[in-house]
Amino acid sequence: MDLNWILVGIIAAAVFYVIFAYNRFVKLTQQAKEAWADIDVQLKRRYDLIPNLIETVKGYAAHERETLDAVTNARAAATQTHIDPSGITPDQVAAMAGAESALTGALGRLMAISENYPDLKANTNFLELQRELSDTENKIQASRRFYNGNVRDLKIALQSFPSNVIGTMFNFTAEEYFELEENSEQREPVKVSF
Repeated sequence: MDLNWILVGIIAAAVFYVIFAYNRFVKLTQQAKEAWADIDVQLKRRYDLIPNLIETVKGYAAHERETLDAVTNARAAATQTHIDPSGITPDQVAAMAGAESALTGALGRLMAISENYPDLKANTNFLELQRELSDTENKIQASRRFYNGNVRDLKIALQSFPSNVIGTMFNFTAEEYFELEENSEQREPVKVSF
């Protein structure tokens, strides 16, 4: 009779562990998706600021058309790359990272051009847009770190024994880190102080 109770106890503990592990994977997956949604919100804010910034610079730097066009084109490419948090794939994350890297590089060139125009640097609209863009860039970095932290936690749970058995059993998959591509234009952070 004692052996039956021990067996029932072991089975109950195993069932409770499976339920606990499953719920933990659901929580980690949802946290990663929520973190991606936070990145998306900040990127949309960035995309909304860029046209105003370009229009302000246009008035002062009409002959800098190539740079203004590069920023406009990079913004257009970035806004067309949208990821639904419920179905993130590695290819989508890579495409988003590439588009964001190109946009960051173009914005850096735009900010560098503004250094040549003292009247622009003193323009109230430009200063406010610059402050908002800088704030948004900081929020994007924080959102990226938060997302990548959630992805890390999910990957650890999927690779740790015995939770990896439960993760595999219920087809939980790891998300991809959101890392911007390294290129020669982006090795130094964009400086937006005047």
